[in-house]
Amino acid sequence: MTQDMKETFGGPGGSLAAKVRTLSPSLTRSMQRVAEAVASDPAGCAALTVTGLAELTGTSEATVVRTARLLGYPGYRHLRLALAGLAAQQQAGRAPAITTDIAVDDPIADVVAKLAYEEQQTLADTAAGLDTVQLGAAVTALAAARRTDVYGIGASGLVAQDLTQKLLRIGLMAHAPGDPHLAVTNAVQLRPGDVAIAITHSGSTGDVIEPLRTAFGHGATTVAVTGRPDSPVTQYADHVLATSTSRETELRPAAMSSRTSQLLVVDCLFVGVAQRTYETAAPALAASYEALAHRHRSTPR
Repeated sequence: MTQDMKETFGGPGGSLAAKVRTLSPSLTRSMQRVAEAVASDPAGCAALTVTGLAELTGTSEATVVRTARLLGYPGYRHLRLALAGLAAQQQAGRAPAITTDIAVDDPIADVVAKLAYEEQQTLADTAAGLDTVQLGAAVTALAAARRTDVYGIGASGLVAQDLTQKLLRIGLMAHAPGDPHLAVTNAVQLRPGDVAIAITHSGSTGDVIEPLRTAFGHGATTVAVTGRPDSPVTQYADHVLATSTSRETELRPAAMSSRTSQLLVVDCLFVGVAQRTYETAAPALAASYEALAHRHRSTPR
Protein backbone atom coordinates (compact mmCIF):
# COMPACT_ATOMS: atom_id res chain seq x y z
CA MET A 1 0.00 0.00 0.00
CA THR A 2 1.40 3.38 -0.96
CA GLN A 3 1.77 6.26 1.48
CA ASP A 4 -1.07 8.08 -0.29
CA MET A 5 -3.36 5.10 0.24
CA LYS A 6 -2.34 4.79 3.91
CA GLU A 7 -3.22 8.43 4.50
CA THR A 8 -6.49 8.01 2.64
CA PHE A 9 -7.73 4.92 4.45
CA GLY A 10 -6.28 5.79 7.84
CA GLY A 11 -7.16 9.46 8.09
CA PRO A 12 -9.18 11.75 5.82
CA GLY A 13 -11.41 9.04 4.38
CA GLY A 14 -12.91 8.16 7.75
CA SER A 15 -13.93 11.74 8.47
CA LEU A 16 -15.21 12.74 5.03
CA ALA A 17 -18.86 12.98 6.10
CA ALA A 18 -17.87 15.13 9.09
CA LYS A 19 -15.88 17.47 6.86
CA VAL A 20 -18.77 17.86 4.43
CA ARG A 21 -21.17 18.71 7.26
CA THR A 22 -18.75 21.23 8.75
CA LEU A 23 -17.68 22.94 5.55
CA SER A 24 -20.96 22.86 3.63
CA PRO A 25 -22.25 26.26 4.84
CA SER A 26 -19.09 27.97 3.57
CA LEU A 27 -19.08 26.32 0.14
CA THR A 28 -20.57 27.75 -3.04
CA ARG A 29 -23.76 26.10 -4.33
CA SER A 30 -21.86 24.22 -7.02
CA MET A 31 -19.22 23.01 -4.56
CA GLN A 32 -21.97 21.91 -2.16
CA ARG A 33 -23.40 19.71 -4.91
CA VAL A 34 -20.04 18.01 -5.35
CA ALA A 35 -19.51 17.58 -1.62
CA GLU A 36 -22.99 16.20 -1.05
CA ALA A 37 -22.61 13.78 -3.96
CA VAL A 38 -19.39 12.23 -2.69
CA ALA A 39 -20.70 12.01 0.88
CA SER A 40 -24.01 10.39 -0.09
CA ASP A 41 -22.65 7.93 -2.68
CA PRO A 42 -18.94 7.26 -2.14
CA ALA A 43 -18.99 4.03 -4.15
CA GLY A 44 -20.64 5.60 -7.18
CA CYS A 45 -18.44 8.68 -7.17
CA ALA A 46 -15.27 6.64 -6.65
CA ALA A 47 -15.91 5.07 -10.05
CA LEU A 48 -16.11 8.44 -11.80
CA THR A 49 -13.36 10.47 -13.41
CA VAL A 50 -13.13 14.15 -12.57
CA THR A 51 -15.06 14.83 -15.77
CA GLY A 52 -17.72 12.29 -14.88
CA LEU A 53 -18.27 13.77 -11.41
CA ALA A 54 -18.45 17.26 -12.89
CA GLU A 55 -21.13 16.10 -15.33
CA LEU A 56 -23.04 14.26 -12.59
CA THR A 57 -23.19 17.34 -10.36
CA GLY A 58 -23.68 19.86 -13.15
CA THR A 59 -20.44 21.64 -12.31
CA SER A 60 -16.97 21.96 -13.85
CA GLU A 61 -13.78 19.95 -13.46
CA ALA A 62 -12.19 22.95 -11.73
CA THR A 63 -15.02 23.02 -9.19
CA VAL A 64 -14.55 19.32 -8.46
CA VAL A 65 -10.83 19.80 -7.89
CA ARG A 66 -11.37 22.85 -5.67
CA THR A 67 -13.92 20.94 -3.62
CA ALA A 68 -11.53 18.03 -3.17
CA ARG A 69 -8.84 20.39 -1.90
CA LEU A 70 -11.21 22.14 0.52
CA LEU A 71 -12.17 18.73 1.90
CA GLY A 72 -8.51 18.18 2.72
CA TYR A 73 -7.17 16.22 -0.26
CA PRO A 74 -4.23 17.29 -2.46
CA GLY A 75 -6.19 16.47 -5.60
CA TYR A 76 -9.10 14.54 -7.06
CA ARG A 77 -7.09 11.30 -7.25
CA HIS A 78 -6.69 11.32 -3.46
CA LEU A 79 -10.40 11.99 -2.99
CA ARG A 80 -11.28 9.01 -5.21
CA LEU A 81 -9.05 6.76 -3.07
CA ALA A 82 -10.81 7.99 0.05
CA LEU A 83 -14.20 7.33 -1.53
CA ALA A 84 -13.15 3.83 -2.47
CA GLY A 85 -12.10 3.24 1.13
CA LEU A 86 -15.44 4.46 2.47
CA ALA A 87 -17.30 2.28 -0.03
CA ALA A 88 -15.31 -0.76 1.10
CA GLN A 89 -16.17 -0.02 4.76
CA GLN A 90 -19.86 0.25 3.93
CA GLN A 91 -19.85 -2.99 1.95
CA ALA A 92 -18.16 -4.69 4.92
CA GLY A 93 -21.19 -3.81 7.01
CA ARG A 94 -19.62 -1.09 9.13
CA ALA A 95 -21.93 1.67 7.92
CA PRO A 96 -24.91 2.28 10.19
CA ALA A 97 -28.19 0.97 8.85
CA ILE A 98 -30.33 3.14 11.10
CA THR A 99 -31.82 6.43 10.00
CA THR A 100 -32.03 9.34 12.44
CA ASP A 101 -35.32 10.69 11.07
CA ILE A 102 -37.73 10.41 13.98
CA ALA A 103 -41.39 10.06 13.10
CA VAL A 104 -44.27 11.15 15.32
CA ASP A 105 -45.48 7.54 15.60
CA ASP A 106 -42.08 5.91 16.21
CA PRO A 107 -42.05 3.44 19.12
CA ILE A 108 -40.02 4.77 22.05
CA ALA A 109 -37.43 2.01 21.56
CA ASP A 110 -36.78 3.32 18.02
CA VAL A 111 -36.51 6.87 19.34
CA VAL A 112 -33.87 5.76 21.83
CA ALA A 113 -31.91 3.91 19.16
CA LYS A 114 -32.07 6.77 16.66
CA LEU A 115 -31.09 9.43 19.18
CA ALA A 116 -28.27 7.27 20.52
CA TYR A 117 -26.89 6.84 17.02
CA GLU A 118 -27.21 10.57 16.30
CA GLU A 119 -25.39 11.44 19.54
CA GLN A 120 -22.59 9.02 18.67
CA GLN A 121 -22.29 10.46 15.16
CA THR A 122 -22.25 14.02 16.48
CA LEU A 123 -19.45 13.21 18.92
CA ALA A 124 -17.47 11.34 16.27
CA ASP A 125 -17.83 14.18 13.76
CA THR A 126 -16.77 16.76 16.33
CA ALA A 127 -13.74 14.74 17.40
CA ALA A 128 -12.73 14.19 13.77
CA GLY A 129 -12.94 17.88 12.91
CA LEU A 130 -11.52 19.37 16.11
CA ASP A 131 -8.25 21.24 15.57
CA THR A 132 -6.03 19.99 18.38
CA VAL A 133 -3.49 22.76 17.80
CA GLN A 134 -6.19 25.38 18.41
CA LEU A 135 -7.49 23.33 21.33
CA GLY A 136 -4.03 23.16 22.90
CA ALA A 137 -3.55 26.91 22.53
CA ALA A 138 -6.91 27.57 24.19
CA VAL A 139 -6.02 25.22 27.05
CA THR A 140 -2.71 27.02 27.56
CA ALA A 141 -4.46 30.38 27.75
CA LEU A 142 -7.12 29.09 30.15
CA ALA A 143 -4.60 27.46 32.45
CA ALA A 144 -2.72 30.75 32.86
CA ALA A 145 -5.73 33.10 32.88
CA ARG A 146 -6.37 35.51 35.72
CA ARG A 147 -10.06 35.31 34.89
CA THR A 148 -12.28 33.62 32.31
CA ASP A 149 -15.63 34.83 30.97
CA VAL A 150 -17.85 32.41 29.03
CA TYR A 151 -20.71 33.71 26.85
CA GLY A 152 -23.67 31.70 25.60
CA ILE A 153 -27.41 32.15 25.05
CA GLY A 154 -30.16 29.52 25.26
CA ALA A 155 -28.83 25.96 24.94
CA SER A 156 -25.32 27.33 24.48
CA GLY A 157 -25.80 29.22 27.73
CA LEU A 158 -26.24 25.91 29.54
CA VAL A 159 -22.92 24.77 28.09
CA ALA A 160 -21.29 28.04 29.17
CA GLN A 161 -22.50 27.42 32.72
CA ASP A 162 -21.18 23.87 32.60
CA LEU A 163 -17.68 25.03 31.67
CA THR A 164 -17.73 27.77 34.30
CA GLN A 165 -18.73 25.36 37.05
CA LYS A 166 -15.98 22.96 36.05
CA LEU A 167 -13.33 25.69 36.15
CA LEU A 168 -14.57 26.93 39.52
CA ARG A 169 -14.28 23.41 40.94
CA ILE A 170 -10.53 23.40 40.25
CA GLY A 171 -9.95 26.81 41.77
CA LEU A 172 -10.03 29.05 38.69
CA MET A 173 -11.95 32.32 38.47
CA ALA A 174 -14.70 32.00 35.87
CA HIS A 175 -18.00 33.70 35.07
CA ALA A 176 -20.89 32.89 32.74
CA PRO A 177 -23.13 35.98 32.78
CA GLY A 178 -26.61 35.05 31.59
CA ASP A 179 -27.69 38.61 30.94
CA PRO A 180 -26.36 40.02 27.61
CA HIS A 181 -25.83 43.49 29.11
CA LEU A 182 -23.91 42.05 32.06
CA ALA A 183 -21.79 40.02 29.64
CA VAL A 184 -20.68 43.21 27.87
CA THR A 185 -19.98 45.12 31.08
CA ASN A 186 -17.97 42.16 32.36
CA ALA A 187 -16.03 42.00 29.09
CA VAL A 188 -15.02 45.65 29.50
CA GLN A 189 -13.06 44.63 32.61
CA LEU A 190 -10.99 41.98 30.82
CA ARG A 191 -7.34 42.60 30.06
CA PRO A 192 -4.40 40.80 28.42
CA GLY A 193 -3.94 37.54 30.29
CA ASP A 194 -7.68 37.02 30.69
CA VAL A 195 -9.74 34.69 28.49
CA ALA A 196 -13.17 35.11 26.91
CA ILE A 197 -15.00 32.17 25.34
CA ALA A 198 -18.04 32.50 23.06
CA ILE A 199 -20.24 29.44 22.55
CA THR A 200 -22.65 29.75 19.63
CA HIS A 201 -23.72 27.04 17.21
CA SER A 202 -24.67 29.45 14.43
CA GLY A 203 -21.74 31.80 15.07
CA SER A 204 -24.02 34.75 14.43
CA THR A 205 -25.73 35.30 17.79
CA GLY A 206 -25.39 39.02 18.46
CA ASP A 207 -25.66 38.71 22.24
CA VAL A 208 -22.62 36.43 22.17
CA ILE A 209 -20.60 38.24 19.52
CA GLU A 210 -20.83 41.64 21.23
CA PRO A 211 -19.12 40.67 24.52
CA LEU A 212 -16.50 38.63 22.65
CA ARG A 213 -15.75 41.62 20.42
CA THR A 214 -15.44 43.80 23.53
CA ALA A 215 -13.08 41.33 25.21
CA PHE A 216 -11.05 41.07 22.01
CA GLY A 217 -10.74 44.85 21.88
CA HIS A 218 -9.45 44.96 25.44
CA GLY A 219 -6.68 42.47 24.74
CA ALA A 220 -8.11 39.29 26.26
CA THR A 221 -7.40 35.97 24.57
CA THR A 222 -10.61 34.99 22.80
CA VAL A 223 -11.99 31.57 21.86
CA ALA A 224 -15.03 30.71 19.71
CA VAL A 225 -16.78 27.35 20.00
CA THR A 226 -19.03 27.22 16.94
CA GLY A 227 -20.51 24.99 14.28
CA ARG A 228 -19.70 27.60 11.59
CA PRO A 229 -15.94 28.21 11.31
CA ASP A 230 -16.54 31.02 8.79
CA SER A 231 -19.22 32.82 10.85
CA PRO A 232 -19.07 36.40 12.22
CA VAL A 233 -18.03 35.33 15.73
CA THR A 234 -14.71 34.01 14.44
CA GLN A 235 -13.65 37.51 13.39
CA TYR A 236 -13.01 38.24 17.07
CA ALA A 237 -11.57 34.85 18.05
CA ASP A 238 -7.88 34.12 18.50
CA HIS A 239 -8.74 30.41 18.54
CA VAL A 240 -11.66 28.66 16.82
CA LEU A 241 -12.94 25.26 17.96
CA ALA A 242 -15.40 23.80 15.45
CA THR A 243 -18.28 21.59 16.49
CA SER A 244 -20.36 19.21 14.40
CA THR A 245 -23.23 20.71 12.41
CA SER A 246 -25.66 17.84 12.75
CA ARG A 247 -28.78 17.94 10.61
CA GLU A 248 -31.78 19.59 12.23
CA THR A 249 -35.17 17.89 12.10
CA GLU A 250 -38.64 18.89 13.27
CA LEU A 251 -38.47 16.70 16.37
CA ARG A 252 -34.77 17.27 17.03
CA PRO A 253 -33.89 20.99 16.85
CA ALA A 254 -30.32 22.14 16.37
CA ALA A 255 -30.13 23.15 20.03
CA MET A 256 -30.10 19.46 21.03
CA SER A 257 -27.45 18.18 18.63
CA SER A 258 -25.25 21.27 18.93
CA ARG A 259 -25.21 21.00 22.71
CA THR A 260 -23.84 17.47 22.48
CA SER A 261 -20.83 18.56 20.43
CA GLN A 262 -20.31 21.70 22.51
CA LEU A 263 -20.19 19.67 25.71
CA LEU A 264 -17.49 17.46 24.20
CA VAL A 265 -15.36 20.51 23.41
CA VAL A 266 -15.98 21.91 26.91
CA ASP A 267 -14.90 18.63 28.48
CA CYS A 268 -11.75 18.61 26.35
CA LEU A 269 -10.94 22.15 27.48
CA PHE A 270 -11.56 21.31 31.13
CA VAL A 271 -9.52 18.11 31.18
CA GLY A 272 -6.67 19.86 29.36
CA VAL A 273 -6.66 22.68 31.91
CA ALA A 274 -6.86 20.23 34.81
CA GLN A 275 -3.82 18.43 33.41
CA ARG A 276 -1.85 21.67 33.10
CA THR A 277 -2.77 22.83 36.61
CA TYR A 278 -2.85 19.44 38.32
CA GLU A 279 -0.87 20.46 41.42
CA THR A 280 -3.49 23.04 42.33
CA ALA A 281 -6.48 21.52 40.53
CA ALA A 282 -6.40 18.18 42.35
CA PRO A 283 -6.53 19.65 45.90
CA ALA A 284 -9.20 22.15 44.85
CA LEU A 285 -11.34 19.39 43.34
CA ALA A 286 -10.91 17.24 46.44
CA ALA A 287 -11.91 20.17 48.67
CA SER A 288 -15.05 20.82 46.63
CA TYR A 289 -16.05 17.16 46.86
CA GLU A 290 -15.50 17.20 50.62
CA ALA A 291 -17.53 20.38 51.03
CA LEU A 292 -20.54 18.69 49.44
CA ALA A 293 -20.02 15.19 50.81
CA HIS A 294 -22.44 15.64 53.72
CA ARG A 295 -25.23 16.42 51.27
CA HIS A 296 -24.92 12.95 49.79
CA ARG A 297 -24.89 11.04 53.07
CA SER A 298 -28.10 9.70 54.54
CA THR A 299 -29.18 11.60 57.66
CA PRO A 300 -29.72 9.31 60.66
CA ARG A 301 -33.15 9.55 62.24
